Amino acid sequence: MAQRFLSSTHRFSARFAFIFTVSLSCTYLCYSIIFCRGTIMTNQGYEGKRCPPSKTAGGAKKLLGNVDNCASLEMRSALDETAAARRGSTEPRDQSKVPAASGSHWADMKLRNMTVAQKYGNKKLPNALIVGVKKGGTRAVLEFIRIHPDVRALGTEPHFFDRNYDRGLDWYRALMPRTLDSQITLEKTPSYFVTREAPRRITSMSHETKLIVVVRNPVTRAISDYTQTLSKKPDIPTFEDLAFKNRSQGLVDTSWNAIRIGMYILHLENWLQYFRLSQMHFVSGERLITDPAGEMGRVQDFLGLKRIITDKHFYFNRTKGFPCLKKPESSSQPRCLGKSKGRTHVQIDREVIEQLREFYRPFNIKFYETVGQDFKWD
Repeated sequence: MAQRFLSSTHRFSARFAFIFTVSLSCTYLCYSIIFCRGTIMTNQGYEGKRCPPSKTAGGAKKLLGNVDNCASLEMRSALDETAAARRGSTEPRDQSKVPAASGSHWADMKLRNMTVAQKYGNKKLPNALIVGVKKGGTRAVLEFIRIHPDVRALGTEPHFFDRNYDRGLDWYRALMPRTLDSQITLEKTPSYFVTREAPRRITSMSHETKLIVVVRNPVTRAISDYTQTLSKKPDIPTFEDLAFKNRSQGLVDTSWNAIRIGMYILHLENWLQYFRLSQMHFVSGERLITDPAGEMGRVQDFLGLKRIITDKHFYFNRTKGFPCLKKPESSSQPRCLGKSKGRTHVQIDREVIEQLREFYRPFNIKFYETVGQDFKWD
């Protein structure tokens, strides 16, 4: 009887052990499945948050520095646009192979501010405008000043105050890049300076707008203007025919826009009806070539910016005859203006040049006296 009882107990214990083992195994298997699934979902979520691959990924790694490893889509787009702009406006590298001193630092500052502005900034009406003059060096000033981390500039010319004013300020504001409260919003349209309605329209937007005017020897400017037009319309009359009503009598045709733009004092008098002279800064197109750091230093002072853009950022490109920005450490190429900048001027007879110098002299002198600056064009 006792033996039969022990045998029954042994069988029960064996069955219990088997069932317990199977239950424990199933429990372990279920937990393993749940854990693995959670890990997979977590990884998928992480992958979803990673930034998509960018054509500039290699350069971006150096540029971003301590910025978040995962940049926003807007930042990636901005990097792609910057790289495209550099590819489209570069020249052979001579001194440009030397990176700008502290290039990584200012590039990081610029990129960091741009990243934050893209995420948290607002589109605002511009605080400052480059209003002129055509063929004076406005594109160079824009490209040079926009490397400053506290400046966000519109790359294209909106022509709001001369051609698109009827579209309204909301349309104009929507064109602007996003900026932080500490940043300056800037745009460039050189034709504003010679548009009679422009100063009245600008002051109605804001009485405190700062105005930058890039001026150049009016004779050289007119020849440059003509050279540009000739490249697009090769069948136009000669420079001499357009510049004079009667060359033998020295009668200059002031109705020709290339001549009239250079009569700076006439246009300035219109602006001074709406703006104080202290709100205007005049950049010398000549000194912008020979001393870009000095001219840009004064522009930064005028805008109330710290002098970050210095001579360490520039080198002189002998092919273009114009200064270019040294390449940042994050870029393999320098940053020069496009092919249309620095083109060889049409050869003009020396007597024609002297006649135009005599014509412009009284206008120049009055302009010097008004702005309190001698540009030494005479």
